[in-house]
Formats: sequence, structure tokens, C-alpha cells
Amino acid sequence: MKVIVTGGAGFIGSFVAELLMQTGYDVVIIDTRKIIKEHEEKKIKYYPINILSPEIEDVFIKEKPDIVIHLAAQVDVNESIKSPVKDAETNIMGTLNLLNYSNKYKVKKFIFSSSSAVYSDIEKTEEITEEHSINPSSFYGLAKYISELHIRMFNEMFGLPFTIFRYGNVFGPRSSGGDVISIFLNQFKLGNEITIYGDGEQTRDFVYVKDIARANLLAITKGDNEILNLGTNSSISISSLCTNLKSIYQKDIPIIYKPNRQGEIRNSKLNAQKAKSILNWTPEYELQAALKEIVSDAN
Repeated sequence: MKVIVTGGAGFIGSFVAELLMQTGYDVVIIDTRKIIKEHEEKKIKYYPINILSPEIEDVFIKEKPDIVIHLAAQVDVNESIKSPVKDAETNIMGTLNLLNYSNKYKVKKFIFSSSSAVYSDIEKTEEITEEHSINPSSFYGLAKYISELHIRMFNEMFGLPFTIFRYGNVFGPRSSGGDVISIFLNQFKLGNEITIYGDGEQTRDFVYVKDIARANLLAITKGDNEILNLGTNSSISISSLCTNLKSIYQKDIPIIYKPNRQGEIRNSKLNAQKAKSILNWTPEYELQAALKEIVSDAN
């Protein structure tokens, strides 16, 4: 079975592509970035094409994919606020381009990486189910939700099967460095001051990238036409995250607090019971153990 992975040279996409290859799938990567060295050595099929390009159709014609796993995206919340048109071009129009050709060339399933950024904010004691109210606080979250609506309409109008994943805060090796854990890890490694935006009491549900990759693999054969949270049903404050990293690095580095950044939610904790029930998926990696492993591997 052949699977196109958009964004397959990126952080999450490279792990998804790797797991698919290990499981025996024929993988095709579409990404404007260069694929990682391991995939290059394995001579994985790779097209350095923007998902907005009409050349995407040529890939569908040539490769005849059975499945599309769509991970390519503009993922920076702050960038989406600075450049909402650019964000919409990539995250909405890019998705529509792929949906159009997936439908035209009879793809069997479209698997989409959405985000918990589509949800409205919660109190610390709450958890978010898939039925939680939708109220994005950034153009990024809005674009992801609009893409979800397009995917559902392609299913209703043309019968294109889908699975939509709403991720928590994904972390792990190979990150581009834009997520909070990667930023903190780099600051600790260099011995720089730690910057926290807000009071540090905002909470996040951190889920390991290999757990995310496994869910995408499972969705190939399960979870048709479902929207599923992928998180740990737990959360940690940003200040506590810093404390944990201090204990790992055994460094007491000063913390600088700056004003909240626009568009960022206050709290996030995802209930992933539905993914457990439908996909038999539960996160295998615990935050502190995963952080120690990342730090150990980097040193």
C-alpha cells in the first residue's frame, strides 16, 4: 500500500514516514525541505514540491497513492497572527489542493493533522473532549478548523474517508526548534536565561512525537470519518516544566518573564479516551522520562 506523507521531511512527518517504512508501507514524501539523512540513504521517494503547486497533481498521477497523511503546515501561532494570509494559503488552500487531487484520483483515505488550537480555553481543572466548544484564538487555529470543515464536506459530498487528529503540544527530537520544549532545551544547553511568556502558570498537554506517529499508522486501517484528540489527559505548567528541566540539567538558570503572547491559549489538557476506544491508542511515553532521553541523546 502506498502512502503520501506531506511534510515528511519535518519534525512529526519524518517520524511518521519512518514508522510507515518499518511497517512495510511504500512511502512517498512531499516537502519543500530536504529529507533527513536516514531517508535519503534508504532512497525514499521524495518530491520537493509546495503543496500549493499544481505539480502536486503530477505526483498523484505518477504515484497513485492509496492514503494521504497530510502533515505539511504553517505551525507557528505567532507567525499566523503576523501573516494571516500566508497562514491561510498554506493551511487552508494547501489542504484544499490535496483534498481535490485525493478525491480526483480515488485516494482511499485522507488523514489530517489538526490541533487543539481549534478549541476554546479551559480552566486548569477541566479536560477537553472532542465535543468541547470550538473557538480558536489564533489564525492558525482558525485555519486548522476551516480545513477540518473542508475535509468533512469532501466526505459528505464525494465520500472521501478521513481521520482528523487534534494534537496536544507535540515534542521530541528533530523538532524545528519552535516549540516551547525545544526552545527551553536549547536555552538550558547554552546556559542562556529562560524566557517565559506570561506568569508561567499556563498549562500544556505534552505528547511525544513517536506516540503521534503511531496514531497516524493506526488510522490507516481504523477510525474512518472520526475526529480524535491525541494527548495524555494530563498537563503541566510552563514553570513546572522549567523546574523539571533544571533537575535534569542540574543547572539553576535565571528565568525572565515577559508579557503574554497574543493568540496563545491559557490551558490545555486533552481527553484521548476516544482514540483509545477506536484506535486502541494510548501514549506510551511519559514526559519526564522522554525529556531525560532527549537530553541524554543530545549530549
